[in-house]
Amino acid sequence: MFRSESEVEDRLSQPSTALVADLAGGAGDLVVLGAGGKMGPSLCRLARRGLDAAGRTGDRVYAVSRWSDRAAADALAADRVEPVTCDLMGDGDLADLPDATDVVFMVGAKFGTTTAPHLAWMVNTVLPAAVARRYPAARIAAFSTGNVYPMVPVTSGGSVESDPPGPIGDYAMSCLGRERVFAHAAATRGTPVSVLRLNYAVDLRYGVLADIGQAVLAGDPVDVTTGHVNVVWQGYANEVALRSLRHASPDVFTVNLTGPETASVRRIAARMGERLGRQVSYTGSEAPTALLNDATRCHALFGYPDVPLGTLIDWQADSLAAGLPTSGKPTRFAVRDGRF
Repeated sequence: MFRSESEVEDRLSQPSTALVADLAGGAGDLVVLGAGGKMGPSLCRLARRGLDAAGRTGDRVYAVSRWSDRAAADALAADRVEPVTCDLMGDGDLADLPDATDVVFMVGAKFGTTTAPHLAWMVNTVLPAAVARRYPAARIAAFSTGNVYPMVPVTSGGSVESDPPGPIGDYAMSCLGRERVFAHAAATRGTPVSVLRLNYAVDLRYGVLADIGQAVLAGDPVDVTTGHVNVVWQGYANEVALRSLRHASPDVFTVNLTGPETASVRRIAARMGERLGRQVSYTGSEAPTALLNDATRCHALFGYPDVPLGTLIDWQADSLAAGLPTSGKPTRFAVRDGRF
């Protein structure tokens, strides 16, 4: 069991031998855009530790964000990650950003975009165009989302990368727009791009498992209408993002990024209840479709996630029971109409 948030961060940022081997074959600095988000700090630490283990101690990791939370920026600086304060959607010039060989794009707008759809389109499409112009020769790993796919039957195994997209709502449509913008940069400038269609990272402070576990702990009914999900340990998701830079190409490398299971929300809640000593109640009935990704390609290239689903559920329950902090930012994974 994790006893503190710092222990969670330490586990999230442990580089695998495969990541170290991939990083050993590269050279140059890394810029992480949107590094102040839920996944950014641990990705930056993972990159720093991986580069050091690969012997690339002189290559720098820049963490770009507005850094309204200065304590988070200072904590990264203590770990030899260099915070760069920049409002990427402000009026500043992206030319002031550090040069880099590799870029990880983590910026996105999701919640609140139903009432302000212009925000979704500005952040998710206009900003990527500016970033692509700023870094035309860099390898860019761009986070996307499984929301670019339509809902599929829960018995299907999930969408694969060759399936036609079917985004629902402004958030999903603008995320597909982000992919198209980076693809345009790849086609017109030869920018090497990898696109990561992530479908739900968890790190104990947030995520689908935290949402379910908090409902169980509070004695609230668990809604099983969206009855099946994909989840994956955030450390694995961040590692795949960094390793995908080796696959970045002007032809655009696209990969679904999630765990191997089509997981039952009802069964997750039941296991949480056993672990937390709570009686679980449910509301709704399972819909025949859900937002699901088939990550077979990802697992073939990068290996299976190193933390299995059962362990993630137990970690999450123990973390909640111990009172470790949560983000207070629900995923709203049960939304089915694309309105965030």
